Amino acid sequence: MSQIGAPHGGTCPKSPRSRTLRTVATLTSAVLAVTALAGCSADDDADTAPVAVQDNAPTPRDLVADGGTLRWAVDAAPTTLNAFQADADATTSRIAGAVLPALYTLDQRGRPQRNPDYLESAQVVETEPKQVVLYKLNQQAVWSDGREIGAPDFVAQWRALSGRDTAYWTARNSGYERIEKIERGKNDLEVRVTFSKPYADWQSLFTPLYPKQVMGSPDSFNDGARTTLKATAGPFLLKSVDAKSGDVTLIRNPRWWGQAAKLDTVVLKPVPRADRADALAAGTLDLAEIDRSTAERISLALKDARAGRNGAQAALAHGPGSSITPSKALKSWALAHGSDEEKAEEVRAARKKNQEAIARYASAQDTLATYVVRKSLEPAYTQLSLNGESGPLSDERVRRAVARAIDRQELAESVLKPLGLPAKPPGSHLALAGQAAYKDSSDALGGQDTQEARALLADAGWVPGGAEQPAGTKAGSEAEKKEGTEKGASEKKEAEKPAKSTATPAATAPADAKKKSDEASGDAPSDEGLYIVGDDKPGDRRAVPAQAAPGTGTRVLPPAPAAALQGAALQARAEALDTRPEALEAGTGSAARAGAPQAVKPDRGAAGAYAPRGTAAPAAVPGAQQALGKDGKALSLRFVLPSGPGSESLRTVGDRIVRMLDAVGIRTEVTKVPDESFFKDHIASGDYDLALYSWPASAFPATDARPIFAKPEPASDGSLMVEQNYSRVGTDRIDQLFDQAAGTLDEEEALELVRQADARIWAAAGSIPLYQRPQLVAARADLVNAGAWGFAAPRYQDIGFEKDASPKKADKKADKRTGEKTGEKAD
Repeated sequence: MSQIGAPHGGTCPKSPRSRTLRTVATLTSAVLAVTALAGCSADDDADTAPVAVQDNAPTPRDLVADGGTLRWAVDAAPTTLNAFQADADATTSRIAGAVLPALYTLDQRGRPQRNPDYLESAQVVETEPKQVVLYKLNQQAVWSDGREIGAPDFVAQWRALSGRDTAYWTARNSGYERIEKIERGKNDLEVRVTFSKPYADWQSLFTPLYPKQVMGSPDSFNDGARTTLKATAGPFLLKSVDAKSGDVTLIRNPRWWGQAAKLDTVVLKPVPRADRADALAAGTLDLAEIDRSTAERISLALKDARAGRNGAQAALAHGPGSSITPSKALKSWALAHGSDEEKAEEVRAARKKNQEAIARYASAQDTLATYVVRKSLEPAYTQLSLNGESGPLSDERVRRAVARAIDRQELAESVLKPLGLPAKPPGSHLALAGQAAYKDSSDALGGQDTQEARALLADAGWVPGGAEQPAGTKAGSEAEKKEGTEKGASEKKEAEKPAKSTATPAATAPADAKKKSDEASGDAPSDEGLYIVGDDKPGDRRAVPAQAAPGTGTRVLPPAPAAALQGAALQARAEALDTRPEALEAGTGSAARAGAPQAVKPDRGAAGAYAPRGTAAPAAVPGAQQALGKDGKALSLRFVLPSGPGSESLRTVGDRIVRMLDAVGIRTEVTKVPDESFFKDHIASGDYDLALYSWPASAFPATDARPIFAKPEPASDGSLMVEQNYSRVGTDRIDQLFDQAAGTLDEEEALELVRQADARIWAAAGSIPLYQRPQLVAARADLVNAGAWGFAAPRYQDIGFEKDASPKKADKKADKRTGEKTGEKAD
C-alpha cells in the first residue's frame, strides 16, 4: 500500500478498486496451535465496532451551501485514469469515485453496501447448476453522453478484465475470470451474470464501472483512458487535467440523477506531503491529508486563537521572535545605530531578515487557525515484514522468535497514543476491527515473550558464542569485526598468516578475505545509509567484554593501546554530552557536573583499557545481551527503512524494534534508502530481511488478499514467482483456504474459512501487524462532510461549505465545531 507503493514508506500499491489488503504466510511446527485455534467457532469479534470512528463533520444537506470550489491535495497528478492498469494510483481512485459508477461502496464498518444511485437490487438468483447474479439498474442511471448504463457496459468490462484477451494491459482479473457469460435480462435495466464456478466476492465486481467506449477495445483501454474519459456517470464530470500543474478539475454533472452535488467544482491539486504545511499556511488548500508535525502546528495556531493571541503575538511567544529578550533587542538596536558602519549594516540586515521571518510566521499562524485537524484511523495497517526466502528468516523458528521479541502494544501506543487515537494492535492480517471477517487470531503466534523468543532461537541453533571461529575464517558480522583485535604486534603478525592458533570470541579474518567471502555469497553490505545495531553509541549501555566460554580457556584480548586511549576519550566525551534526565540523576554529563556534586561511583577503569593479568572480567551489565551465532556466523538481519521526510514515524518505530530484537541477541543492520526506491528496489525484489510497510484493508479478503499470501512458486527460469507475497512465506493450506472461501456462497462459511487462513498466517510469522495507520486531515473549519472518513467512501455530492460561513469566521467555526478536541496536541 503507497506511501510507497507507499511513496513515504507506508503502503503498498493498491488494487484497482482501492480496497486491497495485506501480507503473507507459512506453517510447520505451528500446526498444533493453529489447529486448536481454527477449531473454535467465531466469537463476537466480527461484530465489534471499528477501533476509531470517522471524523468528517457530518452535516445535513440542507445546512450545506450550494456552490463553491474545493481545493483538495493529492500526492501526484494521475498517471492514468484507468483504475485497472498497473500504474493506477490513489489519485486515479479518487477521480473514479467522483465520476464513475460504484455499484457497492463501503460503510463506516468497512462492509460493502449496495449503492442505490446505480442499483435498485443485486442478488444471487440461482446457484444450480451455475451461480447467477441478477442486477437491476436504477432506471435513471445514464452516462454523460445520455446513453443508459446497461448490459453492454458490463460485457465490455468483463471481456477486458477476464484475462482471455492478452491485448488488454490489465493489472489483475480477480473474479472476472470466473464469469461464463453476461446477458440482458427481461429488459434493458436487468443484467444477468452467470459464473462458471461459485464466487463469494461477486459484489467486488464492476466497481468502478467504465463505459463500453473505454473497455470495448484494447487501444481505448490501454491508451485512450490514460488521459481522458469518453463518458462518465457520477455526481461530477472530468473537465480537465492540466499538463503543466497536474491539477485535475471536476465540475458538477448536469445529467446526474441523484442528489445534486453541493460544490460547483473540485480541484485535485498535486502537493507533496512535505510541502503541505506551507500550502495550508498560504491558504491555497481546503482539504489535505497531513503528517504529525503539520497537525501539531495547526493545533498550536488554534490554541493561540482561543487564547486571544494573533499571529504576531504568537511569533513572539513561540515563533522566530521568541528568542528575542529585552537585553538582546537593546544590544541589537545599539549595534544597528552604532558608529561601526560595517557592523551596523550587518546587524540591520539581520534585523530585517528576522522581522520578515516573524511576519511570515505570524501570517501563517493566522491562516492555519482557520483550519481544523480531523483524525481517525486509516483502513490500513503497518506491518513488520520478514523475508523468509533465504537466510536466518527462512527458518520459521527464527521468524517466530522475532515476532515474540516484539511488543506490538508498545509500538502501537508510541504511534497512536500521542495523537489521541486508540492504540489497539490489529488481531488479523485479513480484516480490521468492525469488518465482518475480523477475528483476533494473534494467539496462534503468541504475544511478546523474551524467554520464549530466546528458546526458539536456541532451538534453531542460534546460541551465545555460536559466532566463534578459528582465526582466518569469515566472521559473522561487522560488529564482531569491530570488537575483535589482536593482543600485540607479534600476535597480530601471526594472525595474518594461515590460521594455526585458537581464535578469540571476537577474532576475525583479514578485511580482504571478508570482502571476498561477502561478494561470493552476495551478502556484501553497502556502507551508505548503514547503521549497525550493537556498535557503541552515546547514551547506550557500555560494551561488555566477552567472557571466556566455559572450558575453552580462551581469554578476552584487549584492544591495542591507541585504541584503548581513544576509547577512553570517546567515552568521556559521550558522558560530557549526555544531558538525558537519567544521566543528570546519575551525576554524569556536562549538565550534571556543572550542577550538584556527583554521586560517587565505583572505579571501573577506562573502557577498553588494560587490566593486570589475572584480573576477573567485569560482570555483564544487567539486560545486556550477547550476540547470537550459529556455525561461526552471527545472527544479523538487514532492516530496510525509507529515508524520506515523510517517513519519520516509520524510522522511529524501526528504532524501537531494533532495541527489542537486541534484547534477545538479534543484531540488525539498518539501511535507509530513498523513498522512490524503497518498494521497487527492495521490498518487491526481496532485497531485505526486515521492513516496515502497510497494506490497505479490503471488504473482500478471499479475493484481494490471496495474491498477498499465496505460496511462492518457482518459475521456469529458476526465479521465484511471488505475486504480491513480498515476505515470500506461504503454504498450500493457506492457498486452499482462500480458494475455498472464494468458492462458497455460504457467507458465514466463507468468513470462517478466511479466519482460519488468518490463524495460519499468524503462525507462519511472515508478517506481523503492528498498528492501524493514523489518518490526519487538515480541513477548512467551514468545510463539512469531509475529513477523516476511516473505512467509508466519500460521498462526493454531500461535500460542501457550511451555510452562512465565511473564511473570516472560520476561526470561530473551528472553536465552535471542534471545541477542546482541536486543542489537544495533535501529535
